[in-house]
Amino acid sequence: MSQDRNALCCLILREHFGELVSQIAKVLLKKGPCILSYILAESGLELKQVKKLLSLLIQHNIVTFHTNKRGAIEYTIHCDIIQWRIRFPRYIYCAKTLYGDAAELLVEDLLNKGQCLMSETVITITDKLNEALDASGHPRIKAGLVKEKFENLAQTHFIQRCPNCLEHDDTDVVAAAAEQAGDEEELYIIPKMDIDGEVSRKRKRSTEGEGTPAKKSRTESQEKAETPKDDGIYWRVNFERFHQHLRDQVLVASAASKIDQKAGEVLRTFLRLSETKFSSGATTSCAISVNEVFRALPKELSLTRHVLEMYMTMLCDDMNGLFSKVDEMSGGLYVVNFYKGLQELAKAHIESVVQERFGSKCLRIFRVLLVKKHSKQKQIEDYAMISSKEAKELLYNMFSENFITLTEVSKTPDHAPSRTFYLFNVDVPQVARIVEQRCFKAVKNAMVRRETEVAEHKRVLDKKERVDAIVVTLTDPEQREEIEQTISPPEKEQIQKVKHTVQMLDQCETQLDDSLFVLQSYLQASTQHNLENVAVKKKR
Repeated sequence: MSQDRNALCCLILREHFGELVSQIAKVLLKKGPCILSYILAESGLELKQVKKLLSLLIQHNIVTFHTNKRGAIEYTIHCDIIQWRIRFPRYIYCAKTLYGDAAELLVEDLLNKGQCLMSETVITITDKLNEALDASGHPRIKAGLVKEKFENLAQTHFIQRCPNCLEHDDTDVVAAAAEQAGDEEELYIIPKMDIDGEVSRKRKRSTEGEGTPAKKSRTESQEKAETPKDDGIYWRVNFERFHQHLRDQVLVASAASKIDQKAGEVLRTFLRLSETKFSSGATTSCAISVNEVFRALPKELSLTRHVLEMYMTMLCDDMNGLFSKVDEMSGGLYVVNFYKGLQELAKAHIESVVQERFGSKCLRIFRVLLVKKHSKQKQIEDYAMISSKEAKELLYNMFSENFITLTEVSKTPDHAPSRTFYLFNVDVPQVARIVEQRCFKAVKNAMVRRETEVAEHKRVLDKKERVDAIVVTLTDPEQREEIEQTISPPEKEQIQKVKHTVQMLDQCETQLDDSLFVLQSYLQASTQHNLENVAVKKKR
């Protein structure tokens, strides 16, 4: 694992949880799976602190534990889940667009808490929504509505149950997760319970506080004795399902930009029909017929059957293998090849990096190599229409940074240079990993720069916050104006400059994470594609 990625993970944890958690993460990132005594010795913290910090990381699904061969418990940190914290706003917005405000708050609450009971989450979100409705004068809602949104998220696999390690003697969370994954549907079963009743009982207890001290003590003891019906069934966000949805959105946007908006909607309908019928790691979707797509199309598109078949033909011809026809039955069966679609998107991101780093002529050479696969230097000069001297220099620049590779094909066993062909080619997965590492470094630098900007202007920003807090409490316009004038014009200009810089850095992090998402999705699909090819060869 790269140092830049480790440093990025430590920065993210320090920003969200503080310096002490970052110290624990450094030990786990450096050593890998290790026991409690080693973490205690390397971190320099007290035993009580280390236990609390590990419990916090386990609560947020960042650290898991298992029993090693010697019977000791080892703790393992997961860099992917740390890095995905940058995408939390995208997950929340995704839930909002699909299921509304209640689902948005549910996903946000689960992301903030890591793991939580369904009853606790539903009650919390219901109270929060009712407070907002009371302030705006709208009627209150029941917990059943929020529970329905929770069920919708579970049915579409956006949230799932956590593996219960207490049921396993060896306390192996990984084994527990594998056992539960055996029956996939068990992860999404909603416990049967009347949350409306629990909310009303909770309110009743809170309003019956007027009584003798003896009654109060009995009521408090009863509250402590009562446990929720879903006690022990914790829920968490299913990141893979959100990534599947985001991947589909990227592919739909690609089809819409390459053909038109209706083609994008046709592909979106196709993906919606097949999204829960295959695993998130599959490289191809299940086969869907034209009849199913036609029945599921939004009515506002007003597409006839003939026009739909034309759009599906265009998707097959123009999307470079993303969409293909596999059979003629039921009007035609079609599948989506996610590997090829993500490969084209990854190539587009890599080409953008090549152009910005090496120039437009290097991009021409790079595209020639992508199309022609293996080519000699003379062939590259002819195809790219670049002089021999310039082509040699450009090829060396890209070769020195591993954006292109060189293959030697010798005519004779002695590998003499005069009797050897030197073929240039592009290893797309290798270049994708290089760009991925550069993205990690860029995100880390953006976060460090943002922290530096805020630290350098902390005095002015704190002053602005204090002034804003005072102005909110005042009702007299003259007093407000007088307080606001305590910030001088140069200070106002400085504050605006800092805010603009921080906003640009936040936007930079978001765009880099978009590139990371495409590259990581492609690398994952590429690995799965290679495994499937190996399995097919073994069968033969």
